[in-house]
Amino acid sequence: MAITNIKEQWLDIWISFSLALLILTHLEGISAQIRYSIQEELKSGTVVGNVAKDLGLELGRLTERNLRVVSGTKQDLFKVNARDGALLVNQRINREDLCAKTAPCIANLKAVVENPLEMHQITVEILDVNDHSPKFPEENCTLEVLESAIVGSRFQMEGAHDLDVGLNSLQAYKLNHNQYFRLETEEFGEDGKVPFLILQRPLDREQAAQHSLLLTANDGGKPSQSGTVNITVIVSDINDNSPVCDKQKYTITIKENAPAGTFLLTVNATDTDEGVNGEIEYSLRSKLRGLSSEPFDLNSRTGRLTVKGGLDYEAKQVYEIKILAADKGAVSLSTHCNVVVRVEDVNDNQPEIDITSLSSRIPEDAPPGTVVALMGVTDLDSGVNGQVVCSVLGDLPFDLKPSPDGQSYSLVTKDYLDKETIHMYEITITAKDLGNPALSSTKVIQVDVLDVNDNSPLFTESPYTFYVPENNKAGLSIFSVRAQDDDGGENAVVTYSLDRKSPRTTITSFLNINEANGTVSALKSFDFETLKTFKFQVVASDSGTPSLSSNVTVNVFILDQNDNAPVILYPVSSNGSAEGVEEIPRNVNAGHLVTKVRAYDADIGYNGWLLFSLQEVTDHSLFGLDRYTGRIRTLRSFTETDEAEHKLVILVKDNGNVSLSATATVMVKVVEPKEAFAASDVKSATKDDEDSNVTFYLMITLGSVSTLFLISIIVLIAMQCSKSTEYTSKYLQETNYDGTLCHSIQYRSGEKRYMLVGPRMSIGSTIVPGSHANTLMLPDRRTPGEIS
Repeated sequence: MAITNIKEQWLDIWISFSLALLILTHLEGISAQIRYSIQEELKSGTVVGNVAKDLGLELGRLTERNLRVVSGTKQDLFKVNARDGALLVNQRINREDLCAKTAPCIANLKAVVENPLEMHQITVEILDVNDHSPKFPEENCTLEVLESAIVGSRFQMEGAHDLDVGLNSLQAYKLNHNQYFRLETEEFGEDGKVPFLILQRPLDREQAAQHSLLLTANDGGKPSQSGTVNITVIVSDINDNSPVCDKQKYTITIKENAPAGTFLLTVNATDTDEGVNGEIEYSLRSKLRGLSSEPFDLNSRTGRLTVKGGLDYEAKQVYEIKILAADKGAVSLSTHCNVVVRVEDVNDNQPEIDITSLSSRIPEDAPPGTVVALMGVTDLDSGVNGQVVCSVLGDLPFDLKPSPDGQSYSLVTKDYLDKETIHMYEITITAKDLGNPALSSTKVIQVDVLDVNDNSPLFTESPYTFYVPENNKAGLSIFSVRAQDDDGGENAVVTYSLDRKSPRTTITSFLNINEANGTVSALKSFDFETLKTFKFQVVASDSGTPSLSSNVTVNVFILDQNDNAPVILYPVSSNGSAEGVEEIPRNVNAGHLVTKVRAYDADIGYNGWLLFSLQEVTDHSLFGLDRYTGRIRTLRSFTETDEAEHKLVILVKDNGNVSLSATATVMVKVVEPKEAFAASDVKSATKDDEDSNVTFYLMITLGSVSTLFLISIIVLIAMQCSKSTEYTSKYLQETNYDGTLCHSIQYRSGEKRYMLVGPRMSIGSTIVPGSHANTLMLPDRRTPGEIS
């Protein structure tokens, strides 16, 4: 009940607790330090302070920023209200359990918020309340004193122990009034005040065999608390000399890793008595009750003190040992020898890394300095053994930035990340102390790089060139394009479309493209004789936000198929059939040109290369036909026995894989020279008209073909210029018309010369693979000077 009243009084006094806020300018992620003071034994839920207000955080964003406190210990003494930022007592705090005699009693917390990541230091000082009274090891004790003891003899008593600190701890002793003993106290290290009974007058066992004393220990609390011990002083008339230690205090320093059995020192006490009254036996005594449980062994006969084991500098640095030296008299006399053992720290604790907050997914466009993780580093050793340096292993785009106290680190990016190069990082953080030899520990953090749409789709070729045979089936695919995007996920999903905004919308109107795979299909059948080449643009767009795209030019060349039969231009009769009559004098010599069969094939290359042959002739010895020019000549002179009329059937055939042909019939009439001259005059006029008509149609045909090929040449020149490759073109028209319309396009690519040819080809040319026999590769006849 008294303790409860004390708590309430202190609670009233400390209802407005002291708040010290020290804001330190930190690196990003660790920005402020707050200090609070509270009493121990406060109820759970008591408000310590408002962390959010003291840190200047927005109260409306506390839930979003996930405000929390991390204690770093197994006991969660405090908690934070995520709604208003109040720091609350989570459970009853006993300062004596938490800090024992350590003053001040400090609880270190870390306040962590996110978006962005920040960590703040919170220091809470636990103030002592006078909730413990001084206690003696025993309620009753016996002191044997020889009646021969001289006035002024000192008798050390077991002191009281108070768990409180400061003014609330043990302050003074009081002895009840008596005529034989008075009280003195001395300060002795960790034990504080030690009581001594001082003999004031000689004892006489015959008058009084024993004396009863009451020793009271008082603390400095308000109200004060006390403890008592009943001392029974037995007056003995034997063994009147107590052992005496040769030193008032023994001091020794030993390393904490000293093995069991290590010798410390020898305690030596002497007794001037003789016999068993002078034989001394040593024993360890505890501060509280009975024998000591300290990690030491004592030889009871020799006083030799050794290490029993279990020394740990981090647990306790100084041991103050009481060794009781007692003789073996019937009424044993004793004294206390004081030994101070100081434990020296060795580097036996590895640093520990505690990740307090982690963002494991970082976008690749995050700027340098972005906080990835916050971590605390602790080492239980002291001095240089407890000083820790952290680093990131390997050449990684991350860096560690320490806080001013060196106990916390921020892991930040030091460069831009690139998911297309490395999509995931395993960051090994090493914490190494400065001891000798140094100890270290590692922590591995995995960070995934989030993709950002920073790469446009790229086509596998630029530009594309495709050769498409004419007469393709409408609706079927003719070729496909492909683009790749180095991004991942939705950012790498590519869709294809035709650029219908360009001036060539008429071309794209009969094309269609599959959005998913880039397959292009034609909505109509191509005709080489109508359209020989065209180009358009394909756009590849990714699915990112915002979407990125690229385009590519597609050049399409229509390949000729043998789909046109030769057309006889001469001879042509009035009814349109390929028939004609030629009259020649009988007296002509061998080699006389009778006529020339003229033919045209709209196809090109082998498909348009025409050959002439005599399919039917009345006399093979009389007429001959040039298979390339279609000229019909006499092979010999006419004789009187030769017939006057001869029928020649000429077969005109192209060189396509499936050859197409046409026939012309020429009737040759042999006349006398006079008749030939007369007929010649009449025929010349008629033939002039026929030749005029033929020439007119031929000019129209050549003009159309020339226009189409001129367009093709311009397209080829533009393509070659875009590739920065030597590319020239020349349109050639065969000026020496010999009965076959020949078409050719010459162009150069690198060191090779190519020709798209019509019916006639030069000897020594080669067919370019994949050209469907329409492209020849010509031998280079330039001089070395021309080549350079």
